Amino acid sequence: MIALLRRVTAVCALGAALAACGTARAPQVASPQGTSPPAPSRPPTLAPGPAGLTPVFAHGPRTGGRTVALTFDADMTAGQGARAAAGERFDHPRLIATLRALGVPATVFMTGRWAEQYPDQARSIGRDPLFEVANHSYSHYAFTPDCYGLPTVPAERMRTDVERAYAAFRRVGVPEPMPYFRFPGGCYDRRALRALTPTGVTAVQWDVVGGDAFETDADAVARQVLDGVRPGSVVVLHCTRSAAPATERAVRAIVPGLRREGFRFVKVSELIRAVGDRR
Repeated sequence: MIALLRRVTAVCALGAALAACGTARAPQVASPQGTSPPAPSRPPTLAPGPAGLTPVFAHGPRTGGRTVALTFDADMTAGQGARAAAGERFDHPRLIATLRALGVPATVFMTGRWAEQYPDQARSIGRDPLFEVANHSYSHYAFTPDCYGLPTVPAERMRTDVERAYAAFRRVGVPEPMPYFRFPGGCYDRRALRALTPTGVTAVQWDVVGGDAFETDADAVARQVLDGVRPGSVVVLHCTRSAAPATERAVRAIVPGLRREGFRFVKVSELIRAVGDRR
C-alpha cells in the first residue's frame, strides 16, 4: 500500500510540473531555417524628387482598380485660439461620426494647433484604424507668399513648424501619425520642398477639389466631387464646422454615389503604396 501511494504521489507531482510549464510559457514555433520574424511594416512614402527635394504626390494609379481617397483638412491657425475660446468650432465631430457610420476610411491632415485645441478628438481619430492622421503644419501659415491671405512661415522655420506639429500629435496621444504633409492652402515652391527634405515626409496634394470651404450648398459640393473623381483620385475636403458647414451633408451624398459607380474608398497610404509597387 505504501509503495502504491508513493507511485500516485509521483505521478501527481509530474502532472503538476507539466501543467505549470504549460502556463508559464507557450510552445515556441521555430522560424524556417535562414529566416527571421518579419519586421513591422513602415508607412509607404515616395522617393525624393529631382535634386533630392521632398516628393509630391497628387493621385494614385489610374488603372488597376477604382479606388479613391477622401482627405479632410483639420485647419486651425496658431492665432485662432481666442476665436475658439469665444465659441467658434474648428472641429467637426458629426462628420467623423458619419464617416464611421458609413465605414469610409479617410486621411485627416491635422494642424498641431487643432490637435492641441481638440486633444480628445485628435486621439480618437488617431487610434481608430479606419483613419490615419497626417501633418498639415503646426500653425497653418503659408509656406509661400501670397497664399490665400495666410501669414507666411519664414524659410528657416518651415522644418520646425512641421516637426512641432508631430510633437503636438504625440503629446495628445496620436500613436502613429503618418509621414505625409499637406501644405496649407496647397501652396509650395522649390524652397519649401528643399526646407522639408530633412523631415522625410511625402507632400500630399490632390486632383479633386471638393469646394466645401465656406460653401453652404451640400449638393454643389457633392456634384463637384462626383464629377471630378477618377480612379486613384485624392479628394480634398475639410473637417472644420465653422469654415466648411456643408461637408458632412455632402459626404452623405458623395459616398453612396461613388459606391454606385464601383469606387472603393482607401486611405492615402494605400494609393502611395500602389504607386511604389508600380515602380
